Amino acid sequence: MFKILIAEDDKELRMMYQRVLVKHGYEVRGVANGREALEVIDQEYIDLIISDIMMPEMDGYEFVRTLREAGNKTPVLMITAKGAFDDMRQGFLSGTDDYMVKAVNVNEMVLRVGALIRRAQMINERRQSIGNTEMEYDSMTVTSPEGKMILPQKEFMILYKLASYPGRIFTKQQIMDEIWGHDSGTDSHTVDVHIGRLRDRFRDNQDFQIVTMRGLGYKVVKKT
Repeated sequence: MFKILIAEDDKELRMMYQRVLVKHGYEVRGVANGREALEVIDQEYIDLIISDIMMPEMDGYEFVRTLREAGNKTPVLMITAKGAFDDMRQGFLSGTDDYMVKAVNVNEMVLRVGALIRRAQMINERRQSIGNTEMEYDSMTVTSPEGKMILPQKEFMILYKLASYPGRIFTKQQIMDEIWGHDSGTDSHTVDVHIGRLRDRFRDNQDFQIVTMRGLGYKVVKKT
């Protein structure tokens, strides 16, 4: 079970986030400021952090900056009333991974939490296999009986993501959000271009193929 830490000084909001996340299968801890959050992180493994910005004792900017300076790469989702571009910019510069402005849609929050955790898993696992085809994240290398190939970063990340869940359909928007980020200005058509290149590269692969689910998205299926 993934463990989420919520740093939010508004108790009612903190409890609401906690109820929603627990309902979706997460284990949740709640604290009132960044200093308390650091104390929890020193004692427990946390998979993801949700942090407000305006908190007493240590605000969200300082909290995330302290984490990153210590080498902690735990994904952070900032949820705050500070919605100006400069506030968002400062949040990302401090090291946050995603940013939402209050009042948030809790269903969207759950989706973003899931996306951040999956992205962190992709980075942490570093290696994925499907049949006799092996993908090494650190080198962006795909090795199969047909040979070894180093892929461009975005192509590798798409393939790695799809191959991590054979048979599961991912929409173009899901791929965009997880590979390019929620705030990317890139046209979603670029996903089709990258998928087309991957198909060309692996048309002779004996372990998998990338299937288009018309009107839905893409999935990797194992060949029998």
